Amino acid sequence: MKDFRGSPIKYGDFSQHLHEKGAKKGIPLNGEIDLTYRCNLKCGHCYGVYEPDKKELTTDEVMRILDEMNQAGCLWLLLSGGEPLVRKDFREIYDYAKKKGFIITLFTNGTLITPEIVVLLREYRPFSVEVSLYGISKEIYEKVTGVVGSFKRCMKGIHLLLEHRIPLKVKTTVTTLNQHELWKIKKYVEEELKVEFRFDATISPKLDGSKGPCNLRIPPEEVVKLDIADERRFKEWTEICKRFWGPIHSDTLYNCGAGLSSFHVDPYGMLRICLMVRTPGLNLRQFSFQESWKELNKFRMQKAGTDSRCRNCEIAFCDWCPGWAQVENGDLETPVEYLCQIAHLQAKAFGMIRGGDLNEEGKKVLSKASDKRG
Repeated sequence: MKDFRGSPIKYGDFSQHLHEKGAKKGIPLNGEIDLTYRCNLKCGHCYGVYEPDKKELTTDEVMRILDEMNQAGCLWLLLSGGEPLVRKDFREIYDYAKKKGFIITLFTNGTLITPEIVVLLREYRPFSVEVSLYGISKEIYEKVTGVVGSFKRCMKGIHLLLEHRIPLKVKTTVTTLNQHELWKIKKYVEEELKVEFRFDATISPKLDGSKGPCNLRIPPEEVVKLDIADERRFKEWTEICKRFWGPIHSDTLYNCGAGLSSFHVDPYGMLRICLMVRTPGLNLRQFSFQESWKELNKFRMQKAGTDSRCRNCEIAFCDWCPGWAQVENGDLETPVEYLCQIAHLQAKAFGMIRGGDLNEEGKKVLSKASDKRG
């Protein structure tokens, strides 16, 4: 463990240091609350499932949970959805969370950013606001969102945030609908808006297991082409492949930080180790956060029940996890074939790097990808 006394601290080192200590001591440092699964857009790739028969947490219930999270040691807080800004009490919740001392990140589609919201964010600055931009043209953006007029509102929201110097990041989900605009989006965000941009090209089923979003997945080979064609991702994957090669050699089912120092709360008050692991869920309307966290921590240590091929796979950097397996296959331990195909292609493209050069498979993919750069 690093000793930072008497020396300048970079944020990344500080964060990693605390998360390592939090994981060892079982402190829930990093929390995510989905305030609602309602949304004003109709994106086909979204994993969220809005259940109108279920009653969302009230303002008072959210505040009580925030109090208990704070007392348990939570520092980082992600407010997400759905679209969190559709809640009429969003400003009240945000104001309360900020005054409790949480380091807040807000995920939003940007279409509901108003001058009033910006005033709030300017007075109580978040760590970051992350806006999803699904296209650089009105036609493609609204083809993804399914809502006429949403492109104009999103762009207006982005510029409001920039004008008031709110910390901003822009991201996109790559689907069959907008893949051809990816590099144009990236160029616009980085060169004109001058903010950080990232993209995700893997799409999961909905949280209830329905497969609708999977119809918008791009083929595995296209995912890897994007990884190679993007300079930053190329460097990241080169390093990841070097660091995470070989089986994990663990008899536990979960081998990530979920349930050790991080957690997820859904709009109905169910506490889980992460967004995608659906069971167990502990009801924070019935039990305190502290006692629920202790129970969740016990669940996190459960052993793997089968000797699936994922447990013995050499490709440890694969995106497979029990949560994704659960929503994809209804089973926590089965392979997710889509992710498996992507990981094997990545291994071929990045895993045999020697002396800074790609192997032959990587060169083949790169030559096909080079023409696709924007």
